[in-house]
Amino acid sequence: MAELQVGEVVTGIYKTGKYIGEITEIRPQHYLVRVLAVIKHPMQGDLHSPKDADVLIFHERRALSFREQANIPKQMVKPFENEVPEYMESLKEAVAKMKTELAETASEWAEMSIKAMESLEKDYKF
Repeated sequence: MAELQVGEVVTGIYKTGKYIGEITEIRPQHYLVRVLAVIKHPMQGDLHSPKDADVLIFHERRALSFREQANIPKQMVKPFENEVPEYMESLKEAVAKMKTELAETASEWAEMSIKAMESLEKDYKF
C-alpha cells in the first residue's frame, strides 16, 4: 500500500475507538492524526480485560476530542473518501450507537458501561 500523505483525510483506530481525521505528520511506525469526527466510541472498562466487569478499576473512556492529535499505527489508518461529519454530531451518533449495542448485551460489564457512557454524555454536553 502506498504511503499516505500529510493533509490526507483518513479513518484511524485508536485504542478501541475509530475516528476520522487528517494526517499532520508521518512517523516511522505511525501517522499523527488530528481528529475531525468520531465513527466508533471507545469501549468502557479495562483495555487489558475487554468486556470484563470484575476489574480493579473500571475506566471511563472518553472519545478523543475535536482536533486532538493521536499517534495511530500505520496499519490502523485507511483513506477516507466521504464527507467528514460535524464532530459533535458524529460523537452524539457514536455514543447513541454504543448505548444501543450495550443495552442489547445482558452483562454486568454492559450495565457498568452504560453508566459510564451516561456520565460521559453529561461531560460532552450534548
